[in-house]
Amino acid sequence: MPRRRSLTSQLYRAARISNNARAASRGPAAYGRRVVRRKVYAKSMGATGKLLRLFGLK
Repeated sequence: MPRRRSLTSQLYRAARISNNARAASRGPAAYGRRVVRRKVYAKSMGATGKLLRLFGLK
C-alpha cells in the first residue's frame, strides 16, 4: 500500500499542476519558460543546500 501524502504536499502538487496547465494554455513558449525557470531554481537550491550542509547548517 503506498504511503499517504500529507495535505500540504497534496496542495503544493495541485498548485504545481494548475500552474503548469495555465502556462501550457498560454502556448509552448510560456510553458518552456516555466520549465526552464523551475530547472534553474532547482539547481540553484541544490547548490545552496550543499553549501549549508558543508557548514553543518542543514
